[in-house]
Amino acid sequence: MAYEKNDRRPNRRGRKKVCAFCVEKVEKIDYKDTEKLRRYTSDRAKILPRRVTGTCAYHQRELTTAIKRARSIALLPYTAD
Repeated sequence: MAYEKNDRRPNRRGRKKVCAFCVEKVEKIDYKDTEKLRRYTSDRAKILPRRVTGTCAYHQRELTTAIKRARSIALLPYTAD
């Protein structure tokens, strides 16, 4: 069954996600704030990408560093339980 141009799924244009850190005007992301960092990790304790969370590139880099620091001093897990 061949698809014609009109049979394709319609383009899904949603709202662009806004960086939560830019809205709050955060200077530095604190690695000791585990509740905030947990929102940016999956249930498998993986760091969620920018396209999922909506953070800007600058804050995503800071967020990644903060999560890795929190993991190294055992505030966050490396893997899921």
